[in-house]
Amino acid sequence: SKLFIKDLHFDGVPVRIYLPREPSASKRRGVIFMHGGCGIFGSIRSYERICRCIARKSDSVVVSVGYHLAPEHKYPSQSLECLTATVHFLKTAETYGVDPARIIVCGDSAGGTFTTTVCQALGQRTDIPKIRAQVLIYPFLQALNFNLPSHQKNAAVAFLTRERTIHFILKYLNRDRSLTEPILAGSHVPENINLKYRKWINPDHIPDVFKLGYKPPPPALFLPQVYEEVKELFEFWVSPLLAEDAVIRGLPDTCIVTCEHDVLRDEGLLYKKRLEDNNIRVTWHHMEKGFH
Repeated sequence: SKLFIKDLHFDGVPVRIYLPREPSASKRRGVIFMHGGCGIFGSIRSYERICRCIARKSDSVVVSVGYHLAPEHKYPSQSLECLTATVHFLKTAETYGVDPARIIVCGDSAGGTFTTTVCQALGQRTDIPKIRAQVLIYPFLQALNFNLPSHQKNAAVAFLTRERTIHFILKYLNRDRSLTEPILAGSHVPENINLKYRKWINPDHIPDVFKLGYKPPPPALFLPQVYEEVKELFEFWVSPLLAEDAVIRGLPDTCIVTCEHDVLRDEGLLYKKRLEDNNIRVTWHHMEKGFH
């Protein structure tokens, strides 16, 4: 009763927009929401209550992006549709009573991945309004190392186990699940890529309080045939944590939410450090009893 809700298309991408009914004396804030689900499940409908809540509690206009799911819609169409919808809203925000200078992008899990890649893709654009901030709720940010402390600690935690995480990624890319074990071991990563990204994806960057019981894995035997099958894992659409510093420096203010009992916890921590090292302002919320 407090919201107008409309189903629209932004340049062909399905969206649902939530507009507060109460008149506003000034232009409202805008929130572009990208739902989770590993790019293979989830929908506008399944995140209806969350988006209604955000619109009401923050008195904002919320746009929920209904990107088409993989593997029926081939990677990286999900990120590209999120990008298309974001650009459309930035350009047309005033039509919906929104201040284009006060728009944030938000997402959970894979939606956090899409949020990150959208902000990275738009960081250097000067032809559209700048995104005010990004909110990343336990985002998936890299597919290079699945043996970080949080991967080990939470490998068998309910819902998103470490093995299931890799299964979902392979389904997203439409690859065979038999690749799970070599990816888990790290056999998909050539030595030159390991060396290049060790400065960013490294357990040494994780605070000691999060490394209790951590055991560094033995060196993995590189398998070229596995690398050839899953080279997309190193593209920034899948692993935005691997973006160059020049891209990171163009990002907006950031809020990162991590959960203690989550295999993806350390990816948020590593991205937090990268952003701070590049002078991006970061707010961090850690849910000590939280699950993915």
